[in-house]
Amino acid sequence: MKIATWLALPSLALSVMALSVTANAAEKVTFTKDVLPILQENCIVCHRAGGSNMGGMVAPMAFTTYKEIRPWSKAVAKAVASKAMPPWDAASEHSGQFIGERGLTDAEIATIVAWVEQGATRGNPKDAPAPVEFPTVDGWAIGEPDLIVSMPDAYFVPDEVRDETKYFPMELTADILPTDRWIKSVEFRPGSEVVHHIIARPFGGIAPGNVPKEYRDGYSAKVKTGTKLVWNMHYHKEEGPGTGMWDQSSLGVRFYPEGYTPAHVLTTVPLGPRMIKIPAGDPNYSREAWHTFEKDTLITHMMPHMHLRGTRVLYELHYPDGKEETLLSVPEYDFNWQTAYRFKEPKEVPAGTKVHLTGWWDNSADNESNPNPDIEITWGEATDEEMLFGWISFTNKEEDATGHQGVSRQRSSDD
Repeated sequence: MKIATWLALPSLALSVMALSVTANAAEKVTFTKDVLPILQENCIVCHRAGGSNMGGMVAPMAFTTYKEIRPWSKAVAKAVASKAMPPWDAASEHSGQFIGERGLTDAEIATIVAWVEQGATRGNPKDAPAPVEFPTVDGWAIGEPDLIVSMPDAYFVPDEVRDETKYFPMELTADILPTDRWIKSVEFRPGSEVVHHIIARPFGGIAPGNVPKEYRDGYSAKVKTGTKLVWNMHYHKEEGPGTGMWDQSSLGVRFYPEGYTPAHVLTTVPLGPRMIKIPAGDPNYSREAWHTFEKDTLITHMMPHMHLRGTRVLYELHYPDGKEETLLSVPEYDFNWQTAYRFKEPKEVPAGTKVHLTGWWDNSADNESNPNPDIEITWGEATDEEMLFGWISFTNKEEDATGHQGVSRQRSSDD
């Protein structure tokens, strides 16, 4: 799995912050009084010992104490001033729309920058807020699972492999899952650091930057006894002697109580084109796809997925009356921080509404993430190939779990 690489950010002069706090010498910004509360609210969920594993992105250092953060203080100021941290790529026009939005206010950024400019002092330990309590290192973020499912066998990713996708089928027999159940939350645990992403329907999956999936109350997807589950495993690592590694990834799931029937059943559509041919050196290649909702619909969340050359993604709504609206804009897509954007309140759209998905790629030498700008790139599962999936999850507004049919149409630009 990849480790967060935000420390490689270009050098930024701290004085770039025109936001600097207007603190005078008598009101010096300190770690214990001013900075630690900001870190506790926004950062240490990841930056702590045993911090959150966000789909393979693991914070490489802890910031829970002054001793831990002091050597990194200048790097922290650069990261927050450039808004590379906390990671959140939705356009600012969506502020307040999504669950779990990450970001600091201008005042919080200015406080951290001023703290570093003033010497990054500790301050009075008595000013520090109480420590934040988190689950144990070995605990599950979703709580103790009702069911833990692992890959059927351990797999060794060979030394000579750099990038590969493997499929491991298994059946959820009655011994594993005695009765059909409705899912409340799912958390994936990669079994090694060479796991790039996992897909295991109907439980979902993870990619770098993902958090555990929590269904809002009254919404769910069902997993049935006897389901043929396939572990779609994407491995990515350096190649060479001694780089091979064993993997046996797993997932934990919590269910709604037995006998419970949710009000809404979710359908997830992997919207996107398959015909991708990005010319060598092309800095602004784009493709698109469409989806039509046949019934009045509640949209719950979206997650765009591209590879290293992906630069931006746009979801647009086209209503039956001709009105158009941006559903989600990700102007600076980051392959290393792939986010599921979950509405605080489901987005209601009438029957006949169309979703228009557009993705853009940069296959030029100016793209620092581009493995090779001199070749044409086509659709493929490997990291150095490309794809566009604009995942979108929704439910038919008037249908409950007994009447759900999940009717929908998709048209891509390949048609």
